[in-house]
Amino acid sequence: MIKRFLRDETGLELSEYAVAAALVALAAVVAFKALGTNIGTKIQSLADTIK
Repeated sequence: MIKRFLRDETGLELSEYAVAAALVALAAVVAFKALGTNIGTKIQSLADTIK
């Protein structure tokens, strides 16, 4: 029973998917934050031009 438990890799696959999902989520957060900053800068530039 212990040998079978040590050879079982299904938990390892699940943890790999969890790490991959976390990296994708982190990349999405960074991308949206950068996009939001760029959009805010552009809107402020347009507002200053209109004044």
